[in-house]
Amino acid sequence: MKRALERQDGWGVLGADPGVAGEGGEAGGVGGEASPPSPLGAGPLRPLPDPEVEPKARRRQFSAAYKLRILEQADRCQGRGEIGALLRREGLYASHLGRWRALHRQGGAAALGRPRGRKPDPDTVLREQLRRLERDNQRLQRALQQAETILEVQKKLSEVLGIRLTAPDEEETSA
Repeated sequence: MKRALERQDGWGVLGADPGVAGEGGEAGGVGGEASPPSPLGAGPLRPLPDPEVEPKARRRQFSAAYKLRILEQADRCQGRGEIGALLRREGLYASHLGRWRALHRQGGAAALGRPRGRKPDPDTVLREQLRRLERDNQRLQRALQQAETILEVQKKLSEVLGIRLTAPDEEETSA
């Protein structure tokens, strides 16, 4: 009499018996017969998982040599339907062929190998270099300020202690 219940909305309870009234297994069915409690437990409803695994789509990438080879094969096609057969055999679309022909006319074989998308901004490298140099400049200015503060403290300390500091010029001339 035990069976898994499933509602039309995809929710169900595994191991639930419609004749069982509560958790303790009290009789609720015909004739007052008690059924043993479900080993899985008739807990709250939970969704049944979808067993279908969805594959992730990936964009195909064609090398420049492949594109050039396909263009050469398409140019050799003479008869009716040969280009269509070529495209079906390779799993390509006519738009691929048209786009590759236009690229080939514009820039030759080198244009076929260029990556898609936005072109890199030439100023990006300069902006990054400027940011790095500004950070270095700020760091060096802080270090210079710290060194000047240390020198001032050393001068004041030498005056208090009565130590005469000689300038580097004076040492060279006196020697």
